[in-house]
Amino acid sequence: MAKIKRVGVLGCGLMGSGIAQVSAQAGFDTVVVEVGQKFLDKGLAGIDKSLGKFVEKGKLSAEDKKASLSRLHGSVSLNDLANCDIVIEAITENPQAKKETYTAIDSIVKKEAIFASNTSSLTITELSMATARPKQFVGLHFFNPVPLMKLVEVVRTILTSDETFTTAFEFAKSLGKDPVSCRDNSGFIVNRLLVPYLLDAIRAYEEGVGSIEDIDKAMQLGCGYPMGPFTLLDFVGLDTTYFITDVMFNEYREKRFASPALLRKMVLAGRFGRKSGGGFYDYAGEKPMAFDKKV
Repeated sequence: MAKIKRVGVLGCGLMGSGIAQVSAQAGFDTVVVEVGQKFLDKGLAGIDKSLGKFVEKGKLSAEDKKASLSRLHGSVSLNDLANCDIVIEAITENPQAKKETYTAIDSIVKKEAIFASNTSSLTITELSMATARPKQFVGLHFFNPVPLMKLVEVVRTILTSDETFTTAFEFAKSLGKDPVSCRDNSGFIVNRLLVPYLLDAIRAYEEGVGSIEDIDKAMQLGCGYPMGPFTLLDFVGLDTTYFITDVMFNEYREKRFASPALLRKMVLAGRFGRKSGGGFYDYAGEKPMAFDKKV
């Protein structure tokens, strides 16, 4: 089985910075690449802040924070990925952009290295075909926030070699995660089950089953969920959810994956959730206020 010593991460946004952080914390020499210096600086500052919070809470020593940051290297050049043993892509959820990036790094990164995508919905097989190494290609789907969430979905295609899958699975474990094995189906395990639930909650609201707040409270108290479906939708991002539903519906052609009209209208209206200041809840005040108005 291949030994991973140097980790590359493509993208230093919300997910990429989290992956780079846990990699450096786990003792791996880690290089994270962004398209521009301002994006890289923002991501690295976020990592420093995140590690600082762990120190404040007593979950990490100041020395360990310093050591983690010493193993982390930022770059705006793909050439700095050349000697990585695994490269994890966490750029925008755009299939063409991902494939173009994989094609670009395929001739740069050493031939024995593993490529992995953090995509939450796109087909790993399709992405792997943009490279000359589909046998060394897997999905590594981390969850937000990466430093706190334990799960990683390790996705194998019909072409992924046993050695590649085993190496990627053990690598996820070495990051302190609890990996699960998935087939290359759109949505993998979590989104395959979660997305229809979220969409059904929107349909229930559209049909007058209950208010936004009452549906959230019912699922929290009745099912023991940490947050209700509308709170979760706002956290994930309504635009992100809408994109995922489009991908999944195109693959499965089943109504349960089809976007409700209200979700589409919310996205068109620029109500993306927490990141835009408002989704199914408004976040301008001291506490979230339900946006109980059909658009």
